[in-house]
Amino acid sequence: MHPDDHLPHPPPNGFDLPRRLRRLADLAYNLWWTWHAESSRIFRYIDADTWELTEHNPVRFLRLVPSERLRAATNSRWLLEFYDRVVRAFDDYMGDAPAAWYPRTHPDRMNQPIAYFSTEFGLHESLPIYAGGLGILSGDHLKEASDLGMPLVAVGFLYPQGYFKQRLNDDGWQEARYASLAYTDLPVHPVFDASGGPLTLTVDLPGRPLHARLWRIQVGRVPLFLLDSDVDGNSPADRTLTSRLYTSDLELRISQEILLGIGGVRALRALGYNPAVWHMNEGHSAFLVLERARELVAAGRPYAEAMARVRASSLFTTHTPVPAGNDEFPLWLVDKYFSGFWPQLGLERESFVDLARRKEPWGETFSMPVLAIRNAERINGVSELHGQVARRMWSFLWPKLPAEQAPIGHITNGVHTGTWLARRLWLLFDRYFEPDWHEHLDDPRTWEAIERIPDAELWAVRRHLKRKLVAYMRERARRQWIGTRVHPVQVIAGGVLLDPYALTIGFARRFATYKRASLILRDVDRLLRLVNRPGMPVQVIFAGKAHPADEPGKLLIQEVYRQVKRAETGGRLVFLEDYDINLARYLVQGVDVWLNTPRRPNEASGTSGQKAALNGALNLSVLDGWWPEGYNGRNGWAIGDESEAADPAARDAADAESLYRRLEDEIIPLYYLERSADGLPAEWLGMVKESMRTLGPRFSMRRMLRQYVDTMYLPALPDPDPIKA
Repeated sequence: MHPDDHLPHPPPNGFDLPRRLRRLADLAYNLWWTWHAESSRIFRYIDADTWELTEHNPVRFLRLVPSERLRAATNSRWLLEFYDRVVRAFDDYMGDAPAAWYPRTHPDRMNQPIAYFSTEFGLHESLPIYAGGLGILSGDHLKEASDLGMPLVAVGFLYPQGYFKQRLNDDGWQEARYASLAYTDLPVHPVFDASGGPLTLTVDLPGRPLHARLWRIQVGRVPLFLLDSDVDGNSPADRTLTSRLYTSDLELRISQEILLGIGGVRALRALGYNPAVWHMNEGHSAFLVLERARELVAAGRPYAEAMARVRASSLFTTHTPVPAGNDEFPLWLVDKYFSGFWPQLGLERESFVDLARRKEPWGETFSMPVLAIRNAERINGVSELHGQVARRMWSFLWPKLPAEQAPIGHITNGVHTGTWLARRLWLLFDRYFEPDWHEHLDDPRTWEAIERIPDAELWAVRRHLKRKLVAYMRERARRQWIGTRVHPVQVIAGGVLLDPYALTIGFARRFATYKRASLILRDVDRLLRLVNRPGMPVQVIFAGKAHPADEPGKLLIQEVYRQVKRAETGGRLVFLEDYDINLARYLVQGVDVWLNTPRRPNEASGTSGQKAALNGALNLSVLDGWWPEGYNGRNGWAIGDESEAADPAARDAADAESLYRRLEDEIIPLYYLERSADGLPAEWLGMVKESMRTLGPRFSMRRMLRQYVDTMYLPALPDPDPIKA
């Protein structure tokens, strides 16, 4: 059976659409529209109020839009012409796959699928199956794979409760709220078997089987299959196994990862896929190597040969240098969940544990990254610096090699331009770049054209994006005040007093303690002098979530929020609740400066600053993650230096001083005082152009994915003949 046989067409959506607009259903059920800004506007043009009410969810929109609005659309000539253009663009994109880069460059590899496993995918705010940067990167990976025409298939989870909704109480304490998603409001297709029933798979948990069904999301040309344990036949507890991301309960966690790794392999087999390469994006899916080895042993291969074959076609990307970010399980838990599995590999218990054994001060553990590293032919970190850190971190796995020679490379993360570039900037580039510029996003020559853009036009777009950000924050605060009756001070803390033309700094990310969200608050009196400087005020916008089990992270949010609420700030310090893709889009497009303050070298890469740079914001960052590769002294600012202080307190003090000096001596004067005769901040815009020119191509997802193809995927592929992995 061909994998596409599992996709019903047209989808069983139940929409009552006029015949003239019936293709709206096809658009709604393919996330292609999420990175083609013009296409999403068709829904807004039909009914802007319903589009906002449904939070830009086209499936829910088509269920709720009044029929009279649809009838009116069929009587609007200009709207129908726009609709026809969008549908043609969609059909051209989906039908032109053979002309894309990958099939054009590697036509003999199109029958060798690449399987991509990730525990979260950040594709759009209407599909909350992501928590943060890992998910956003995974989502961008799929979108670029679609653009390049790659034969990629992805596997993850469909979380019925998504990630939590963040609410801060009056004292700034984070409260987590969960709400079940309605599948009928999501762009998901149920996957059916040959008999027309739901396609299910089974994995073994202690004393019971666990069943899961599959859902399919179409991301342009790329299929994403999501596992869901909420099916008949499972116990009530097992039905909620895939309800939420990143549970802190170890038994739930290992059960989820068994389902992702072992169940994910079985899902692809049931779908008819025979991947030639298996890419583990972080260690959550590492159990897949065990299932693939089990298949080969069951087919008669000796274990050593089976694991060698698995290793040759497995890739692993590690994303965190922070030990707490790497999943490890106590050995008693491994005994409980795998005592029936290792005999199927022909292994004894100790040999099985040795596959992922890691010795910690408190005892031995079964480490998911160790399992992945030991059974992957190619391993990479996600920035040059992170590659160095990862080699030191995991060098114990190669005791005969110096740490710097550990076989872990790096591919620095990038961002998907179509998703994150503001529409106004895209239109501006269309006027001044070469006509096919969007086909060469990773070519530095493409971005040389930034110099052709008149300063006045670039400044006008930047001011427009800032106004959009402030208007969005004010409307959010208004809805919050009406809907939850919050205290007026919380409304002010939500940004209603912000000036759309003042210098605005953005800090938005996960509130882990190493990211030091409060570094800019270290000397509050000094910050207040900057915030309230006559004629040259500074505004700072904070946003981000702490994991519900991360008490230090929640305390950090509370610390920031208490400062935000102080009357002395004049409403120029802001905290925006419930950071998601939609809010991130407004922030990276609308702020002037993107602030990043991790304690080096704990930031593996980070991509929010790349998104901001793409839109003309300047980075003010510690030289950690991707920034050492991007910073050239003329395209932003560095905080501190590249040393790694042994004393965290001393490092914090030095970095805070560097941050304040950069603001006082360079950033604020450059923004406000260095004006040309026509009133434009010419020097500032010069830095903006330098930032966009140098960072746009280098940190694009297109560059990143082509690098994966050249250095990871193609070398792992066998000769282009049918294979059995």
